Amino acid sequence: MSGLVLLALGLVLIAEGAVYALAPGMVERLLEILRSLPLAARRQTGLLSMVLGLILVWGAYRIGF
Repeated sequence: MSGLVLLALGLVLIAEGAVYALAPGMVERLLEILRSLPLAARRQTGLLSMVLGLILVWGAYRIGF
């Protein structure tokens, strides 16, 4: 189980690092857009991301990854 957590953290860091390395301007624009959203909309976006991530991890676990 702890290996699965390390795998997930590693994949998150790879994805985050790739975005910052390949498209730093896009990250800045995304942050500006997020700043302009109301707090409730940012919270909903975060919760939706968490649920989607949970579904993806659960699905990967179910198929044997």
